[in-house]
Amino acid sequence: MVMSVSPAKENILKRIRQALSHPVPLPFPQSEGTNSVFLPPTDTLDVIFAQEFINIQGRFAFCIDEADMLQQLQQLITEKEWTKIYCNTDKWNAAFSNTINLAGCDASVTDCEFLVARTGTIVMSAAQQSGRTVSVYAPVHICIAYTSQLVYDVKDALQQVKEKYARPDDPVGQAGHIPSLITFATGPSRTADIEKTLVTGVHGPKEVYCFLIEA
Repeated sequence: MVMSVSPAKENILKRIRQALSHPVPLPFPQSEGTNSVFLPPTDTLDVIFAQEFINIQGRFAFCIDEADMLQQLQQLITEKEWTKIYCNTDKWNAAFSNTINLAGCDASVTDCEFLVARTGTIVMSAAQQSGRTVSVYAPVHICIAYTSQLVYDVKDALQQVKEKYARPDDPVGQAGHIPSLITFATGPSRTADIEKTLVTGVHGPKEVYCFLIEA
């Protein structure tokens, strides 16, 4: 059965085809580019990140070196009486991990890709050893990072991820080589969907700690 097209509909389709064959240039070609809408940083990135991270209910600790971090984190574990720590990151596994049961742990320890200073955000990806679940499944997430991983804005983090995972023989940032998941974790999990009451730990950790090491 062949359906006929009304003259009015055919006229509309014709106009659409004509429009598609002669696309209109962007009226403001400079509206999307490298220019940021945010003010440039007025302090060092570590100070900005610490302030923003604390503002979103994160727990922050600055460490002068890895030995200082190990001492501070072990002290925290003792004070909180956490007995089951999950960590599958090679560099920190021997120091902290004492359980292979992520579902039943008290806290998890991971590294990260980058830290976004402007928003106090921890950037992680599926390419890390911790994978997709370790940072969100445990009731407490502990992130170990270095000052060399600090960037100012989200776009800077995305660009760094592209460059990090680009192959030497391919253009920088080719989409096929970006990790299948990039997570931007900004403070503890929280929602106010139910009666506009803020609740933390609904779909992720109730507490998030960041131990930032000078590097």
